Amino acid sequence: MTQTRINKKAVSEKYSELYKEKRSLLDEGSSPLLNRMRDVSMKRFEQVGVPGFKNEDYKYTNLERVFGKEYRHVLAYETVDVDLNEVFQCDVPQLDTYTVLLINGWYYARNLQLEGLPEGVVAGSLKQISNEQPELLENYLNRQAALSNDPLVALNTAFAKDGFFLYVPEGVKLEKPIQVINLTRGQEATFSTQRNLIITGAKTEAKVIFCDHTLSSIDCLGNNVTEVFVGDGAVVDVYTIQNQNNKSNSVNSSFFKVGEKSNLLSGVACLHGGLIRNNLVVSLDGEHSEAGVFGMSFTDKRQHVDNFTNILHNKANCLSNQLYKNVLDEDSVGAFTGRIHVARDAQKTNAFQRNNNVLLTDTAKMNTKPQLIIDADDVKCSHGATVGQIDLDALFYMRARGINENDARMMLMNAFAHEVVQEIRVEALRDRIDELVEKRLKGELAKCHSCDIN
Repeated sequence: MTQTRINKKAVSEKYSELYKEKRSLLDEGSSPLLNRMRDVSMKRFEQVGVPGFKNEDYKYTNLERVFGKEYRHVLAYETVDVDLNEVFQCDVPQLDTYTVLLINGWYYARNLQLEGLPEGVVAGSLKQISNEQPELLENYLNRQAALSNDPLVALNTAFAKDGFFLYVPEGVKLEKPIQVINLTRGQEATFSTQRNLIITGAKTEAKVIFCDHTLSSIDCLGNNVTEVFVGDGAVVDVYTIQNQNNKSNSVNSSFFKVGEKSNLLSGVACLHGGLIRNNLVVSLDGEHSEAGVFGMSFTDKRQHVDNFTNILHNKANCLSNQLYKNVLDEDSVGAFTGRIHVARDAQKTNAFQRNNNVLLTDTAKMNTKPQLIIDADDVKCSHGATVGQIDLDALFYMRARGINENDARMMLMNAFAHEVVQEIRVEALRDRIDELVEKRLKGELAKCHSCDIN
């Protein structure tokens, strides 16, 4: 036990020393908006350090083993020796998007010009726009993340220099989704820090797709934070597709602030990776707002995927619906903690949560922990969780009709996952995820097979 405490302290102190050493580099080229938050955020991190098993919110995930490794920290933009627009092409038929690339947490300097964006829409580098148009960010940047007690969110705020920024002014509707392709690339173990900010005004419509990939078989760790502000009467979708090598580790924290009569849909599909922790906080801060939150993961070998959600019903007459499904094979481990908190004045709340999990082996393990905190008295809330194996009766039924066992298992798993996939409101993306899920279940997936990586 003493050794664990010593290791934890040493791991956390390593990042404190790095911060002191690189303090001037972090300020260099960054806007005052980013720099003003660094010192206080680092102090918040140091109070707790890298969370261990004793931290209730991280009790199922050992982050010390990945944060304790030695990494090359990408604290300045690195010129890439090839044109990534040619090296990496996300070729999804019928998926027409505005596409941007980020490399190791930084907005790629040679991104193709985004043509056809509606007037007033601003999309690009968080670093650049915070310097050139700080008035767009000053009322939003770190407003949600600063409310978090998570030390890794504070660590991100201390080190973040760049990421993706999107501003959609009132009344504007984006006809095409914006696709943000996050690429990890390097010759040695790499640590990246990325900060994203999405602001949508009243009565807007926008869809954003984050796609996480690795271009080399290296150990890597990403600590990423995304803040999304959904204006009154807006309809916003944010999808995340995680498809990286099994040496890739990441902590992804997303914060959503949802306005009155707004509709949010947030989904994450974890197809491949090493250790992945997804934190999601949704604050329903306007009456008659709705949030649909869904996720799924497919794990094998010794992969570890942990989803943590916190839905805050702060106003009356709001609806939230959560659905998470996981398929675990071999020695993989999964975790789901889903928290619903209904505030005292949030009467007429409807909040629903479901977590279903299938274990394909006796050595796979799933931890699930649904939570309800209800301070109002006129609400409808429910939660449920199941952990089991493939339905043997259904399997027998299909085999009795001439379907071989492998095909029958595949059909059952596809049907299990499809309930989540069908929540996607972009038809071409929904069809492609269905295909990727099928390949993943067959064990064929190394990368999105429609992507062209030269």
